[in-house]
Amino acid sequence: MFSKNQLIFATLFIIAFTIAMVWSYRKDFKVIKKYYKNTFIIVIAIFLIIAIFTMITFSMH
Repeated sequence: MFSKNQLIFATLFIIAFTIAMVWSYRKDFKVIKKYYKNTFIIVIAIFLIIAIFTMITFSMH
């Protein structure tokens, strides 16, 4: 399906991308803690809204 060179490139890209993401996250960790304190509340609210809409949809059918 993929050639050997494409697999090598994909592997190196994934490794480089993961390293860049970890480095970037560690660099911005203090800023993330300062500005995004209670984001878990928003995530919980979104899941609750989706659950409520799902329950309403299934109860109407």
